Amino acid sequence: MIAKLILENGVVFEGRAFGHIHESVGEVVFNTGMTGYEEVLTDPSYYGQIVTMTYPLVGNYGINLEDMESSSAKVKAFIVREKCDNPNNFRYEMKLDGYLRQSGIMGLEGIDTRALTKILRNHGTMKGIITLRDITQSEINEKLGAFCNKEAVRTVSVEQPYVIEGDKKHIAVLDCGIKANILRSFQKRGCKMTVFPAFSSAEEILAVNPDALFLSNGPGDPADLPEIVAMIKAVAERKPVIGICLGHQLLAWAFGGSTAKLKFGHRGCNHPVKDLETGRVYITSQNHGYYVDTLPQDMEVTHISMNDGTVEGMKHKTLPVFSVQYHPEACPGPRDMQDVIFDRFIEMI
Repeated sequence: MIAKLILENGVVFEGRAFGHIHESVGEVVFNTGMTGYEEVLTDPSYYGQIVTMTYPLVGNYGINLEDMESSSAKVKAFIVREKCDNPNNFRYEMKLDGYLRQSGIMGLEGIDTRALTKILRNHGTMKGIITLRDITQSEINEKLGAFCNKEAVRTVSVEQPYVIEGDKKHIAVLDCGIKANILRSFQKRGCKMTVFPAFSSAEEILAVNPDALFLSNGPGDPADLPEIVAMIKAVAERKPVIGICLGHQLLAWAFGGSTAKLKFGHRGCNHPVKDLETGRVYITSQNHGYYVDTLPQDMEVTHISMNDGTVEGMKHKTLPVFSVQYHPEACPGPRDMQDVIFDRFIEMI
């Protein structure tokens, strides 16, 4: 079945539809990972986005439901050069096509993903439509203009607080779209966790008397979340605060900094980051479209991107506050960052 990707700059790619067949509108982005498509599909930080994989063959080890980062697929649509119809892996349970059909996610294959990636790299991420029909320019403008992702965090966050038992530090976790392996990383360290909806108040969080507040990753623009920023300000006066990805950006806002949109984002599992305290460079997994543009006066940089020099980590000069932009819990190959960062979190608490 023929389908088209129509970008807001007018460029059109024609390919074949798979998965759940329906029209889809979202922000078109690319991910450079050679593996990890299951984690990409289920990462809540991708909510509202049409994700293009730059690696040409996707689905060759199938879908294993144990490897999901959330309870369901979160992307708006999924674009690949070629999907594998005959996966070969002893753990696989489903094919990529079947999983997308079950999840209600549109797939598009057979387009030149290299050319699409070059367009996004040169012109920046942009909105797009995947459709099976011919639509007029006025329809395109209307659909793209109507797309809004401001409620993304509210959509992907947990609805009610819940507790994960542990016998060591008690961490209040703000779920802005948290990945499952972050929770598992704290569990491995014996932590008790009370997981809160993203828009919980400072009073609700402090009422459980946690040892620290953890701010999770999540989708969208941190500038759209002033209520969460206000809560962080209140809690940081009384408790240690740590954050990953969106949590890192929200911390910057809470202490007087600001964020800006990257041209095409950092999405992949091969991003070099330098730890300024040790001088060591790590290869990290990343998924974000915004970065800390103005560093808060009371913060100092702990990590930087070796690709573009953006802030990848920071800590407060006097308070127990620390955050990183990348995903230390993601293990696309190396596991060293998971141990370093999570252990540092616990030591700081």
